[in-house]
Order: sequence, then structure tokens, then C-alpha cells
Amino acid sequence: MNALKIAATGMAAQQMRVDVISNNLANMSTTGYNARRAEFADLHYQQPSRAGSISAADGTLVPAGVQLGLGVRPTAVSVNVEQGALSQTGGDLDLAIEGRGYLEVVLPSGAAAYTRDGGLKRTGDGLLVTSDGFPVVPNITIPEDARSISINPEGEVFAYFIDRIEPEQLGQLTISGFANEKGLEAIGSNLFSETGASGGAIVGTAGTNGLGSFRHGYLEDSSVDAVREVTELIEAQRGYELNAKVITAADQMLSATTQIR
Repeated sequence: MNALKIAATGMAAQQMRVDVISNNLANMSTTGYNARRAEFADLHYQQPSRAGSISAADGTLVPAGVQLGLGVRPTAVSVNVEQGALSQTGGDLDLAIEGRGYLEVVLPSGAAAYTRDGGLKRTGDGLLVTSDGFPVVPNITIPEDARSISINPEGEVFAYFIDRIEPEQLGQLTISGFANEKGLEAIGSNLFSETGASGGAIVGTAGTNGLGSFRHGYLEDSSVDAVREVTELIEAQRGYELNAKVITAADQMLSATTQIR
């Protein structure tokens, strides 16, 4: 009886779906977080009778055949690249990307990583970094005597000083885009790394070639919809229960078979 194995794959699939939903809900307050969704596909089929096979000596063809499915399997946990709402914070170093694109940062290993978390900080030397201390590309150093900072939609960073009327441009932030954003690999801490599926980073100026623009003094909220996640959680729970009932029914059928005298 294949029902036991089929129901087991269904329970495992729904359990994985709950894991993804729980991670979404846990990150509903994470800056720049994109909700994930578990995707599944049916497994291969047993075909005791193939459609189109000959069923009689006169050449009659079987119109439909018999195909017995063997369960379900996970195919992907895809990222919903929908942008979250922008919340005004007024922070001097808070930066949101309105549209497509990522900020590039440098990891301690020297490898590049990408993020939409624009809650930037500065080191004791004035270097612009992420909350985890990873430098933002290109390196921009804020002078110690700077009174305030301004970043325009194109990413140009200006510093204002008490003894000067005109601001000083410190540099210009760039935005990195990808042909397939869903192919990026999440490595934690709101960071992604490029893969063969995502393609290489396309670095450009904000507001050009389909890339987004910067919003200074804003942060991007998580794109998790709590109502939708709870609804899907209920669906996953019911799916798990139904597959468990299939196992119970199959067990009862096997039990009845073994008791035949």
C-alpha cells in the first residue's frame, strides 16, 4: 500500500511550509526582509496502464490509462521580491531603496554581499558601514566635524559643516541589480550573495537603467503580510492533519487485512 508513503511526503511538505511561514512571521519586523514561499511539485507516477497503449487484438487504444501518483516533493523556497512599505525615521544615516536594487557591502573575507537594509552606521574613523560593521561600497568616510549628512536620490553623499555654507560631497553610493533576484542566496544578517542563477551584479547609478532611487531618512519595512501568513498557516495545519488521517485510514485497512481468517 503506497498510501502510507504518499501521506508521509504530504506531511513532510506541509511541515516544510510551516517552517517557511514561521520564519516569515519571525522576520515581520526585520528591515528590508522579503517574504518567502514554499513551492512543491508532484512526484513521478506508476503507470500500470499507459494512455494510448493497445488494449485488444483489434488495436483498440486505451484513452486515458492508469497513473498512480507517489506523493509530493519541495521544488523551491522562492523569495517574494515585492518591496515593503517605506517608514520615515529621520535618521541621518537611514537609507531606503525605492525600486529595484541592493547596496553592496564587503564581508571580512573580502567577498561581496548585497543588502536592502539601509540602517547604516559609521565607525570611529567615520567609515560608512552596515549594522554588523561591513563597509559599504564604495568606501565613504564622514568627517568627524560634520554637522549633518544628506543623501540625494542619486546616492550622492553630502556633509554639512558649521563654518561653511556649501556642503562637501563625500562620494556617491551605487546600486547593484540582478537579472534574477530570486536566484540570490540568503546568507543571514539581511545579506545576499550572487549565484549562477542570479547572474552577476549590474552596478549602476540610482535611478538609471531600471534601478531604484534612494530615500534618505527612510527604512524599508518587511514585506511580510501577517494576515496572509496566518491564513496559510491554517491551511498548512489542515493539510498536515488530512495527511495524518490518510495514514490512520491506511493503518486501519492493513490491520483489517491481517485479521482476516
